[in-house]
Amino acid sequence: MKHSSGVYVMQVAAMLTGLHPQTLRKYEKFGLVTPDRMNTLRLYSEEDIALCCKIRHLMDELGLNLAGVELSLKIRHKLLELKEQIADDEQANRKQYLTLINEMLEMLGDQ
Repeated sequence: MKHSSGVYVMQVAAMLTGLHPQTLRKYEKFGLVTPDRMNTLRLYSEEDIALCCKIRHLMDELGLNLAGVELSLKIRHKLLELKEQIADDEQANRKQYLTLINEMLEMLGDQ
């Protein structure tokens, strides 16, 4: 198991997120969420539940499709990585930060 917090079977995860179980399967198939498995059971962690809620928000409130959600989550991951590096770095490593920013811009189709 990858998570130390509580885990929930699909029916409970669906109830907690307000999503249909088929929607959770679709998120998994698209590679947005990877619940642990025990035999045929999908086990959703607290982190998986939060991620599913974030995906739902991006789709319902911001109107993104699954490809847009995937891109948004990748950029969010890079921004969090950059934020952590800046917080940990007393002397700004400009080249490393510019590299991360350029990676995010490339994700958006900018050169």
